[in-house]
Amino acid sequence: MAAEKDRIIQKVGSAGVVGAGGAGFPTHVKLSAQAKVVIANGAECEPLLRSDQQIMALYPEELVRGLKAAMVATGAKEGVLALKAKYEEAVSALSKLVEKEKDLRILKLESVYPAGDEAVLTYEATGRVMPEGGLPLDVGAVVCNVNTLINVARALDDQPVTHRYVTVTGAVARPSVFLAPLGISFIRLIEQAGGPKFPDYAVISGGPMTGEVVCPMESRVSKTSGGIIVLPEDHYLIKRKKMPLSTQLRRSKAACCQCTQCTSVCPRNLLGHHVEPHKTMRSLNLGLDAAEAPITSAMLCCNCGLCSFYACPMELSPAQVNQAIRKEFAQAGFKNPHLRRDVVPDREYENRKISQARLVRRLGLAEYDRPAPFDPVKIEPKRVVISLKQHIGVAAVPMVREGEIVKMGQAIAQSPNGKLGARIHASISGIVRKIGEKGITIEREGA
Repeated sequence: MAAEKDRIIQKVGSAGVVGAGGAGFPTHVKLSAQAKVVIANGAECEPLLRSDQQIMALYPEELVRGLKAAMVATGAKEGVLALKAKYEEAVSALSKLVEKEKDLRILKLESVYPAGDEAVLTYEATGRVMPEGGLPLDVGAVVCNVNTLINVARALDDQPVTHRYVTVTGAVARPSVFLAPLGISFIRLIEQAGGPKFPDYAVISGGPMTGEVVCPMESRVSKTSGGIIVLPEDHYLIKRKKMPLSTQLRRSKAACCQCTQCTSVCPRNLLGHHVEPHKTMRSLNLGLDAAEAPITSAMLCCNCGLCSFYACPMELSPAQVNQAIRKEFAQAGFKNPHLRRDVVPDREYENRKISQARLVRRLGLAEYDRPAPFDPVKIEPKRVVISLKQHIGVAAVPMVREGEIVKMGQAIAQSPNGKLGARIHASISGIVRKIGEKGITIEREGA
């Protein structure tokens, strides 16, 4: 069994598999741990995104194979396929496979936000609450996104990560899910979806809650790019996300009415963690020097955005404030003091779950909450710029030279020995035109 564990980890590492759910943690490192259960995260809790639910229905065998491999690598005795009950095609496809496996089960989740948060999902799947500042591994669990596990299965067949399933939606003519080569420009995928409906538009990379507004001309698909959302430039959500931190801090000090609604809906607070955004907001005028609990608890924030985009009647952003505090503490070398392990969920946990449909309406996205079917078209860009840092850890170091001819799937960059990182592979065949800060530029021959 040890030899098989080593083989799986080696294959996954060589293929450059990282967490596809957004964080980008190198999967070969995650699978090196020992766990009791592996949870396949198919919740896809961000509104408008459609990729995971479709690949679960299209590739259930690969998903189950990847899950089983992760269980072997971690020594887990149980595998849980967690997805929303409304993903009926995926549930049906997976049920036929799971009924043959005694160590696998399907967990049907409610359509709430944030169902895919690792603390929430771990609790729903195991009944155990992660300790403050902890990980699912602290309660014997490893959580992997379903796209990650499909990549694990493909890695066992020596298929490296060269493409990414991406939802392109919002104010576009044909919302779609594409299998996009790493390094392709966002603007090319937006054009593939029929182009924007408005001449003046903005783009969110990721989901509407946790994603960031980016420049579509400069942004490129990476291993963690789950969604590209096009919205009118004057949309409420775009204006909120573009608001500078300095403005948010100034408004927060002046306008927070201490209604406590942000704390009431905080998913980590409901699980029993000492996160109270309203008290953090109240403490802003005190500064960070005292390091009192109300402000240090910002280090437990999961940045789901419910406090900012759903709860606050004053349109403040506790999540943005929390992230700024976390950044400042990290730069100062301050460690999280909140480490309680005897965490018990609030008795209102079930009653305060936020319906995704209601969230969509609150965000002003109801008209864009449309199907985005998988488009099997093969996208072949003439040029890609592949980032050297698509993962948690250090940037990969180029293994190729400018002018070198490379083949799709060829390793072109590798993280330094002993450093946390992941291998990078060419997503198209062509000539290495440039190696720079933005990444490795490859052009097709004759382009």
